[in-house]
Amino acid sequence: MAGAAGGAAAAAAAIANAIKASGILVRVTPEDFQAILARTERPLVVKAEGGIFATHHKYLTSYKGFAFFTKSSQEISLGAEAEVVTAEKIWLPQ
Repeated sequence: MAGAAGGAAAAAAAIANAIKASGILVRVTPEDFQAILARTERPLVVKAEGGIFATHHKYLTSYKGFAFFTKSSQEISLGAEAEVVTAEKIWLPQ
């Protein structure tokens, strides 16, 4: 389990570093996020759960050089073909 957590952290860090380097992060609705995943043969999705007063789910993926992010109060369907990495936290630059 520790190896998986380390891998998740590394994947989240790699995407975060790519966002910092390129400065391109696109926030979309959960429905648009699912549409982007449907266009990708084997998408890699980083997901995290958080919240203080209510649980929320955050998702991050890349598509054609852009990083797409969404946040939802409900879990969203990622599809069976998605490779999912669960991160402890997804932090986005403001």
